[in-house]
Amino acid sequence: MVFDRFKRMMSGSGEEVESASEFIEIDLDQEKSDSKIYIKTFVLKNYEDINPILSALREGYSIVVIDIRPLKQRDIVELKRAISKVKKTVEALDGKIAGFGENTVIATPSKVFDIKKGVTEVANSVPQDDVEMF
Repeated sequence: MVFDRFKRMMSGSGEEVESASEFIEIDLDQEKSDSKIYIKTFVLKNYEDINPILSALREGYSIVVIDIRPLKQRDIVELKRAISKVKKTVEALDGKIAGFGENTVIATPSKVFDIKKGVTEVANSVPQDDVEMF
């Protein structure tokens, strides 16, 4: 239907096409977001537990709170590997990752909000190279 009218316009068949009434104006600057922001909690017991964490981050509009205590007590090498994987995914999404206390990591994609660093009094028992502490 639309292509037929376009063909008639281009061929110059003399028929006028009602173009003004068939178009609507879209405001691209106005972003309508009906999406809710979810806070999802996860417990990191082994390395394979990061798959649902990564999926939640990739979906967007999720704040991910990860309890790392079980894996930290069992295998620190696996913990570093898991945090590194989460960190790479968050950086690819232009998000933020931060440590909250000694046993909690918070990660957000860029769509949610920025985490800003504040003043803390936390002991240096968590590896500082993988997680930003608050």
